[in-house]
Amino acid sequence: MTATKSRARAGGRGRPSKAKGLDLKETILDAAEGLFARHGFYGVTTRQVAAEAGVDTALIHYYFGAKRELFDAVFLRRAEILNQAREASMNAYVKAHAGAMTVEGVIEAFIDPLLRISQDGGQGWKSYFVLVAQVNNTPAWGGETMTRFFDPVVHQLVETLKSVRPEAAYRDLYWCYQFLTGSMMLTLSETGRIDSLSEGECHSSDLESVRQRLFAYCAAGFEAVIAKQNKALSSG
Repeated sequence: MTATKSRARAGGRGRPSKAKGLDLKETILDAAEGLFARHGFYGVTTRQVAAEAGVDTALIHYYFGAKRELFDAVFLRRAEILNQAREASMNAYVKAHAGAMTVEGVIEAFIDPLLRISQDGGQGWKSYFVLVAQVNNTPAWGGETMTRFFDPVVHQLVETLKSVRPEAAYRDLYWCYQFLTGSMMLTLSETGRIDSLSEGECHSSDLESVRQRLFAYCAAGFEAVIAKQNKALSSG
């Protein structure tokens, strides 16, 4: 009997005690998160996750089931935190700026919680944002995964923007969100691409510089699309 199995069976009938179980689940999720972020869903096995976490593979199946269920558990753990943070941020912005909201202000309320969490949350959050970016660009099942975990807060963003620019068509707001999320997730991935491209003038880890530019950039895109579409309608 391995040391891991001995620890797992301390709670009786081969199952971990409740407290030990919570610790082991978090250890497994941390290990899986890092591996999925580095190698993608298809590049990781449950055996590798078990080795990284220092547990028996059977324990992963006990807690999470198959690899896809483990992946979903990794995704859900931090998605709930992000959704709550963004919902609270947008609600606070609407309350504080009733009658004086701007597109840029709404976008900042939506994105800034992610930048703050990435700055202050440690390596686990860095890995998670890399993982979300990967999923967002996975045609086979990425869209379905993003829908399950993030759609409500995205719809809140769109409806809030609609209240600021009621003349905007929903199709344009959703297209603009599509472009915004691409910019947002590439930024949060901190790939280092801009470091080499700019020859050291910019650094992907410099989220304060991102904060000074990203909200205005995205808002200008929204405003330009809305204005162009409205002009086309009026001239037609």
